[in-house]
Amino acid sequence: MTSDQRTITNPASLHDPKPFGYSHAVAAPGELVFIAGQYASDATGAAVPGDFAAQVELALDRLRTALEAVGLGYEHVVRLGTYMVDHGPDRLAPLGKALHARFGDRLPAQTLSGVAALALPGMLFEVDAVAVRP
Repeated sequence: MTSDQRTITNPASLHDPKPFGYSHAVAAPGELVFIAGQYASDATGAAVPGDFAAQVELALDRLRTALEAVGLGYEHVVRLGTYMVDHGPDRLAPLGKALHARFGDRLPAQTLSGVAALALPGMLFEVDAVAVRP
């Protein structure tokens, strides 16, 4: 599937979500593929320490690796679930920047959840995805 096969809808009656790194609705033909939560991890699965922005970058790289393992790429992603510890406005800019770097203007739908903690000590960010295989 190319990104042109996705239909992105951002109704004028809702706020512009693009600065925040997502689209309100994304429709795509094909088979759904679910990618489990990815985080800043080493080869053993241990959380890699680092600041929030560094963890976002590494988690999104891990997401790309998982997508590529099933023959897909960022262009196939229609929905993200993002989870951040200590959510605050200062964390939105690095997340938005990282998402725009990977998705450009074809941003998937996204739900961002602020959480008290994630699965492992030191984890500050996690992302899961739904992609569509053409």
